[in-house]
Amino acid sequence: MTAIKRGLAAAGLVAAGALFLAACGDDDMDGTEHGSSASRSAEAEAGTETEAGFNDADVAFAQMMIPHHEQALEMAELADGRASDAEVKDLAGKIEKAQGPEIRTMKGWLKEWKQPTAAESMPGMDHGSGHGGDGMMSGTEMTELKALKGTAFDKAFAEMMIEHHNGAISMAEDERKNGESADAKKMAEAIVEGQSAEVEQLQDIVDRL
Repeated sequence: MTAIKRGLAAAGLVAAGALFLAACGDDDMDGTEHGSSASRSAEAEAGTETEAGFNDADVAFAQMMIPHHEQALEMAELADGRASDAEVKDLAGKIEKAQGPEIRTMKGWLKEWKQPTAAESMPGMDHGSGHGGDGMMSGTEMTELKALKGTAFDKAFAEMMIEHHNGAISMAEDERKNGESADAKKMAEAIVEGQSAEVEQLQDIVDRL
């Protein structure tokens, strides 16, 4: 009888040991799984952070401002051989110098963000569509400006550029309010500041001519 009890006790110890080892094994597996899951979660977060840094407002700002700047350059280039006022000529040169590099910078952002350069279905943002609150000139207005020379060109250029700049300022203010990209918001700040000063100068030219 004592031998039987001893045998049962030994069997119980073996069973308990097996259960203990199984439990340890489950814990180890759980620990591995949890660690793997945590690692994947951290990687996902890191990936999100890497891809962040811009939002839809930044993309729209760049896509809209590129053709806007391109038209400003087109207008500024018309001053060569048509403008007679020294201040108009000087301001046209400044516009070319400032906005050309900004176009290249914004195209670089869109490439980095893997976004198209041109915005689709955006009324008012092509060169022939007229005004859509963005200050863009219509194709007809651009043709009329090309036909002018001397003081007539100077005054029309100043009046049109005031409207054009005000459109850019409005777009830049939207970017400052809604954008996420630090670089894009910094450019928007520069556009608001620089073009607001130019609007005042252009208005002085209109009043003087």
